[in-house]
Amino acid sequence: MPTTPTANALPRRPRWRSLAILALCLAPMLWPVQQLADRYYRNELASQNRQTLDLYVANLLGTLHRYETLPQILSGLPALRHVLEAPADKQAADNANVLLKQISQQTGAEVMYLMDANGDTLAASNWDQKDSFLRRNFAFRPYYRDAVDGRLGRFFGLGTTSAKRGYFFAAAVRDGERVIGVLVVKVDLDHTERLWGKTPEQLALTDEYGVVILTSRPDWRYRATRALSPSEHQAIEANLAYPTRDPQPLALDKNAWVVQSRAITETGWTASLLAPRSLIDRPVRSVLAIASGALLALMLGLGLMMQRRRNYLDRIAFEARARQELEMRVAERTSALERLNTRLKQEVLEREHAQQKLFQAQDELVQASKLSALGTMSASISHELNQPLGAIRSYAENAEVLLDHQRTDDARGNLKLITELTARMASIIAHLRAFARRDHHAPESVALQPAIEDALALLAKRRRAMDVELIRDLPDAPLWVQAGETRLRQVLGNLLANALDALTEKANPRQLWISAEKTAQGVNLYIRDNGPGFTREALARAREPFFTTKTRTQGLGLGLAICETLMRALGGELVLGNHPQGGALLTLRLLPARPGANLQPPEEFA
Repeated sequence: MPTTPTANALPRRPRWRSLAILALCLAPMLWPVQQLADRYYRNELASQNRQTLDLYVANLLGTLHRYETLPQILSGLPALRHVLEAPADKQAADNANVLLKQISQQTGAEVMYLMDANGDTLAASNWDQKDSFLRRNFAFRPYYRDAVDGRLGRFFGLGTTSAKRGYFFAAAVRDGERVIGVLVVKVDLDHTERLWGKTPEQLALTDEYGVVILTSRPDWRYRATRALSPSEHQAIEANLAYPTRDPQPLALDKNAWVVQSRAITETGWTASLLAPRSLIDRPVRSVLAIASGALLALMLGLGLMMQRRRNYLDRIAFEARARQELEMRVAERTSALERLNTRLKQEVLEREHAQQKLFQAQDELVQASKLSALGTMSASISHELNQPLGAIRSYAENAEVLLDHQRTDDARGNLKLITELTARMASIIAHLRAFARRDHHAPESVALQPAIEDALALLAKRRRAMDVELIRDLPDAPLWVQAGETRLRQVLGNLLANALDALTEKANPRQLWISAEKTAQGVNLYIRDNGPGFTREALARAREPFFTTKTRTQGLGLGLAICETLMRALGGELVLGNHPQGGALLTLRLLPARPGANLQPPEEFA
């Protein structure tokens, strides 16, 4: 027995030496394990960061798209156009300031302001604040130059007045083809930066110059991620987009970060998500530790196989514990990935639901707009049908008298006129019904002189009762214009009725001139009276629905608005003004047409 330990000790030296040599031979296998683990966790991290980056970019673009079309829509508001046409009118400027402030509060825009053609601010939503934009010139900004050139202006920069960051949208305000001003909407993007929580990953949004403009790291802001050329330095100095004119370089250790980038073509920006390299190194080290443990377990297993039977049971228990730990870590990682996938699926479903609600809201808005227009047109039915109804009553009364005197031929002529007037009323009602169901009407060739004669015939009794002298200067040859026969008569009847209304305020002599001429663009019809003419306010607002200088019993203020709408639908134009010798002068500019020819395919009447 005393010799047993010695006998057991003698073979141990070569056995553990062999194990050490085997360990040295197997150790290089850890390098491919490390490479595979590094590639796997890098791909996993890149996939997660790509989804996170897509969500952030979608949120950013969604915020910008809410305001992208706002300047183009608001540029047609009459209150803003009036400020540009009469910049010295203080009341108009005050009204525009209040209007811009209300729209800014309703839409969530930070600032809205209106500039004239020289870049001077005439109205702003922050007119009552210390950092107001009023009477400031922003012609040096790129968005102003883009808007003047006919493009939608886009620009991110630091406000020279408010010192606040924002994204600017700008659109030109036009008078025909001439640019008379620029409307700008500034959007606050600070909240998109604050949305980023305190996570190991860092966000960096760079502009076209490679300068960081939005980031979760304040010390990275307004630093250049690449070298800037002299021309880029000049552009930065001219645009004043940053608080510094010489952005300092952002020195980042590329080996310390895993970068995931995505280009945003609409803005020219690049969104980057920077994850610390440690997010990969830690699981890789865990894998190496597990691999090393497995290798060590293998070595111990080989050693234990050469041990006695008693040590064999201990080795089995050790391997079981190692497998259990490995399975637990794999299960935890799998559970975390499943939770992440479930959360991403839920976010995608919520986004699809939000898009469906948006489309539904847009459809409801279109239907509401259409019903509003139908309400305006239906309110004008009495205005449009009173004239033919009056004529029908007059012809009916005359027919009764003629029948009493046995003048059946004359009475038959009156009944024929009544039939034509009822057909015309039915045509007007048919146009209103066609608008409700989005019917299509093609412009046709219409002779101008018969349409004028019909309109005058409807108003002949009233004109004679008012003792209005009619002076006509129309060519003998028919003037063919592109229009709708009923719609043209409706426009002429409204305009002539308005002229007679204006002459009621004037003592005799009362005169009404009607003349027409051919031009290079088509046919111009002139309607002039010697009444009081248009006031300045009436010229500015005559085309607005429900604006009238008459009493409520005399009219609803819809006649000129309807005429303007019908002329635009016919491809023509209604011009309002005053004659140099006094009185109002209305000009109808109509497109030419060949006799009896239908020039265009059907188009939407509304």
